[in-house]
Amino acid sequence: MENDIEAPASQQKEASPTAWPDDDVISNKSQGGSRPYTTTPVISVDKIDVDKESVKGVPEEQKDKGLSCFETFKNGVKSIWATRHTLGPADDKKIHVNTTVKELVVYLLFLILLSIVAFGMTNTSMFFVTKVMSELYLDSSSGGVSFRSIGGADDVWKFLRGPLPSALHWETWYNNQPLPDNGEGYIFHENKLLGLPRIRQVKVRNDSCAVHKYFRDVIFECYDAYSESNEDKSSETNDTRIKTYTAFTYHSEASLRGSSYGGELATYNGGGYVQNLGKTKTETQATLDYLFTERWITRGTRAFFIDFSVYNANVNLFCVIRLIVEFPATGGAIPSWSFRTVKLLRYVTVFDHFVMACEFFFALFIVYYIIEEIIEIKIHKLAYFRSVWNILDVTVIVISIVFLAFDIYRTLEVDKKMEKLTYTSNHFEDFDFLSLWQVRFDNAIAITVFLAWVKLFKYVSFNKTMNQLSSTLARCAKDLMGFAVMYFIVFLAFTQLGYLLFGSKLKEFSEFGSSFFALFNIILGSFDFYALRAVDRYLGPTFFFLFIFFIFFILVNMFLAIINDTYSEVKSELANQQDDFQISEYFLSKYRKMLGKIHAKEDRVLDLDDVLKYADANDDGKIDFEEWRQDLLKRGYAECEIEALFCKYDADGSRYLDKEEQERLRQDLDAQKKQINKEYNDLEDKNGTQVSENDDSDKEEDSGSTQKRGGFSGVLYEEYTHLCKRVERMEFTIGGVIGRIDSVLSRLVNIEKAKLKRRDAISKILNYMNESQNNEDGLNKEKMQTMIKRELSKLDSDDTDSAPSVSTRESSNIIPNDNTDENKMAQNVPTN
Repeated sequence: MENDIEAPASQQKEASPTAWPDDDVISNKSQGGSRPYTTTPVISVDKIDVDKESVKGVPEEQKDKGLSCFETFKNGVKSIWATRHTLGPADDKKIHVNTTVKELVVYLLFLILLSIVAFGMTNTSMFFVTKVMSELYLDSSSGGVSFRSIGGADDVWKFLRGPLPSALHWETWYNNQPLPDNGEGYIFHENKLLGLPRIRQVKVRNDSCAVHKYFRDVIFECYDAYSESNEDKSSETNDTRIKTYTAFTYHSEASLRGSSYGGELATYNGGGYVQNLGKTKTETQATLDYLFTERWITRGTRAFFIDFSVYNANVNLFCVIRLIVEFPATGGAIPSWSFRTVKLLRYVTVFDHFVMACEFFFALFIVYYIIEEIIEIKIHKLAYFRSVWNILDVTVIVISIVFLAFDIYRTLEVDKKMEKLTYTSNHFEDFDFLSLWQVRFDNAIAITVFLAWVKLFKYVSFNKTMNQLSSTLARCAKDLMGFAVMYFIVFLAFTQLGYLLFGSKLKEFSEFGSSFFALFNIILGSFDFYALRAVDRYLGPTFFFLFIFFIFFILVNMFLAIINDTYSEVKSELANQQDDFQISEYFLSKYRKMLGKIHAKEDRVLDLDDVLKYADANDDGKIDFEEWRQDLLKRGYAECEIEALFCKYDADGSRYLDKEEQERLRQDLDAQKKQINKEYNDLEDKNGTQVSENDDSDKEEDSGSTQKRGGFSGVLYEEYTHLCKRVERMEFTIGGVIGRIDSVLSRLVNIEKAKLKRRDAISKILNYMNESQNNEDGLNKEKMQTMIKRELSKLDSDDTDSAPSVSTRESSNIIPNDNTDENKMAQNVPTN
């Protein structure tokens, strides 16, 4: 038509194999410039379906375009945050499978980042730092008294005036040679003492408890157990003491910027009476001697603290140390301690900066999952919180947000403290609060990693084998809850009995909580029967045997029976169910798809290789466009593809490929073959890995069959198709050769038939000559000529009918001429 317009060749592409894997431009630039002989298909305007309503006006067109962009953006967002819970039941199963695999892959990336961040905060050197510090301050002794063996106020002073100053200030080498600058506050020559050590105590008032009327005339002082209401907050009025030492003045928790501490007996306030020790061993010793002389620790003292912090630059670790001695109202002393080895300076080494980058991507994942959970809550409303997995998701997200917030706070706070210590080190710097929350933070991250690994069951629940645990627990949950009520009634009854019978004599039963866990240890096999019998030779064994019989032999076995029965039911039901999809089948389908693409690419390369071998029909060493076109058309390629590929290698525009151009094409084909072989090897390695990963579960499910799901016996469909194409290509190539052989054979047969007919004609002529020797010469000559012409014409007509493919030159050899035997014989007949 006259209104025809040109359209891109891709719109006219037929259902045929692609001529070349590269997206090359059809037109090719030669050395002399561009060559514009590209075949461009055209489309008639009548064939274009135009929506007339969409072109009435520009505003309407812009509106439709805007709606289209919005829909595209909306679909993109849905695909990014699509999960199995956001998809509807009407969606395609393939979409469900792809979404499940996408969820699993994304969550595995999140789990890897979380693990890197969690393990980046710990260090194998933490244990050794804690070990050497605890051995130094807990086991060093003087006069037979170490911190572990403290039993009263006198032992506390022996420790303070004996091993403590030497442990805090290392001023000499092992050979007693002095260190430069008195060691500069290094412990073990490697750990820098940060600021000054500090000692602190909390007291209770004298009137904190009431004395019975029978003893008021005898007992005039009474100090109760510690509580904030009983705490003594009075200060000394002696100006000399106050100016020289701070140990006699009460300091509140706010003024010290401290925090409370939970000890063995009570939780103690962060304030109290404090005194900083010296920078050297001599100053520390003098301070402690003075406090000992002034009887600083009194009957009202309920807790005594030694606080200091060290930093090891070799491993970038802080160790915040607190030694505590509690003085109960009963008398004596109970020592305890806290060694917190933490990594407060997070970003120092190259690996630390790598962890920082992982923390950034971890934050992005948290934002991603926040949006995902919001979408699911919007869809399912309150039903969202009925799933345990969803509650677990929210828990992990909340802990992760707290983790990120504390990470920022810790970094800023440590920087402030380090700047303060840089300017002056003549004061105590309290790292207790930071170290405490860093430990809690590490514990929270450890719990998060645990929950994240458990949550992995949510993404593998499509497999019935992986679903056995959750299905069993979900089904027996009601039975277990009912049984748990009965179990804990009996267990708590034994706990109270043990606490009341043995609490005053055995440490394990001294408190109700410790008695509870002592009975759990008996269930696990850790118990001391002889200690129970030593307390009471009758009640001890009776309590033990009753507990073992009712709890261990009856209730625990009932608990296991409930789980075993439910598991048997679940396993029998799952045996008759089909998986939502097999992960091995999914990866096998992906493998087949990739294998099909590689086979298609290999087919294209082999087609072009065959064209180079067989397209040159006239054997002139050049392949013209018509030969190229006819060969590729037989192989199912489209005109535009044939033209595009020919133009790519016809550099001079001569419309034929010479030897140099053919060699360039052959080199490209060889490169493509190497690439295809590499892709084959990579794909086989990848498929072998996937098969090995899925063989174990498949063997368990298909133990009675000989075929593996992960493996694949026989030939893949893509390989079968590829082989069929190769056989067809071989048949096409061999067909041409066989056709030429048939043509040669037919020619040889025709030549043989012609020779036989010549013999017959010559024999007839000779026979006729012998019969008519006695006749007259003139008459014989005329008859002989007539007979020879008749036989030769009959021979020519027979040759023409039987061998139409014989060439003119071959047929002319039969016609008599001056050089043939028949002509000579005809000429010599009259003379004979």
